[in-house]
Amino acid sequence: MGVIKPQVLAAVSGAVAAYIAAEEAYQAAEERWARPPGPPASLWALSGRQAAMQLRQLMQRRSLR
Repeated sequence: MGVIKPQVLAAVSGAVAAYIAAEEAYQAAEERWARPPGPPASLWALSGRQAAMQLRQLMQRRSLR
């Protein structure tokens, strides 16, 4: 094996350090977004939203005739 030039060694070590820093930043962002923003959604609220969306879709279909 040959001798590695100092410039190449510095470039490789800099690239590895940048990769590790980016990976740590990604992990921190992932942990921040993994937490739910608030309390869990109510099934009654989800049901009401679905009914409202179905009614809107039905009205749109009727208005296109």
